[in-house]
Amino acid sequence: MSKIHIRNGHLIDPLNQRDRQGDIFIAAGKIIAIDKAPDGFVANHEVDASGCWVFPGLIDLRARLREPGQEHKGTIASESHAATSAGITTICMPPDTLPIIDTPAVVELIHRRAEAAGQAKVVTLGALTVGLKGEHLSEMVQLQQAGCVGMTNLHYPILESQIMRRAMEYAASNGITVFINAEDEKLAGSGYAHEGQVSTRLGLKGIPETAETLAVSRKLMLIEQTGVRAHFCQLSTARAVQMIKRAQYDGLRVTADVSAHQLHLTEMDIGFFDSNCHVLPPLRTQRDRDGLRLGLQEDTLSAICSDHQPHDRDAKLAPFGETEPGISALETLLPLSLRLVEEGVLTRSDAIARLTCQPASVLNLPVGSLKPGHAADICIFDPAQRWHLSEDEMVSQGHNTPFIGWEFNGRVRQTLVDGKIIFSRQA
Repeated sequence: MSKIHIRNGHLIDPLNQRDRQGDIFIAAGKIIAIDKAPDGFVANHEVDASGCWVFPGLIDLRARLREPGQEHKGTIASESHAATSAGITTICMPPDTLPIIDTPAVVELIHRRAEAAGQAKVVTLGALTVGLKGEHLSEMVQLQQAGCVGMTNLHYPILESQIMRRAMEYAASNGITVFINAEDEKLAGSGYAHEGQVSTRLGLKGIPETAETLAVSRKLMLIEQTGVRAHFCQLSTARAVQMIKRAQYDGLRVTADVSAHQLHLTEMDIGFFDSNCHVLPPLRTQRDRDGLRLGLQEDTLSAICSDHQPHDRDAKLAPFGETEPGISALETLLPLSLRLVEEGVLTRSDAIARLTCQPASVLNLPVGSLKPGHAADICIFDPAQRWHLSEDEMVSQGHNTPFIGWEFNGRVRQTLVDGKIIFSRQA
């Protein structure tokens, strides 16, 4: 494997409190030294990072790659390539593939295809119940041994509280993190927009705030009883963030994340039925958006994820309520997060932390830092490059995003995975 010297970059490593100029030395796929080359080190490839930021590769806590089962929307190869083009080196897949990730065989299949693609690393969440049907517990330990980093039932309901309790108890006894999408299925019903003035004016079926907050409160009670380590995914309301903050203060082992688009868009962006703004949970009020931002500032929300969901064109060409929810979001995860720095919401180091070491901590993976001995998963970012998001330049197979035409400051120049330069863009 090649020996690489990244020189003259501005190193940003929140976990190790590093934010200064420096060099990185890589050999055998790992970072072996910072600033000073080890004795006898001779690089056979040098990367001039002058004027660039150099930070750990991003870890995305939620991205659907569509394979296996929906390859017409995307594949592990196409979407992991889109990830590396955006500086993402580790992707966490939810279990709603076809077949569902509820057996070790499916986990192995995904890992093999990700390895064959040779792009970003792919880790998986296993199904909490068999087939995500909410009836029988899955073989969690077998899934964990096969490589699953946690278990979830996504938004599929577990109607019997006793089953959810048993699932949490079993996970707690085996050191398994449970990932929770908080939604009360009865209150959400068949809604697809935030219940409020905008949905009423447009005649769209609404999902009330309480569909999320009631589900959060119920899950927190079970978490307190069982002692399980839990992570709340893609929160969308300010009230839910406050509830998580209180739970953390009370000592519960809970963390939470937010989707990048929820930090910039609100129900007002639906405009005249823009189906690219059809997401679940729905875009909510400006007050909720500001509450999510505050949650990031206070570190109640420890990570920002893409919630990447690529679609074919037909999926977004029906009336708003009949379209499929989701945004093709890998390529806007870093730009939207850094826009929070421009707007004074987060410091640069804090924004990078929400994309690197903190999601790595949620997944309990040894990634997300520039520490010698760790895998050389690195993003080299040019902060001076301005660009517009356009369909023609998108790498993902899905082009369904409301951010087409937005101007962003700074762009990924190179991405390294295990010490290999996987992606490179001309300056």
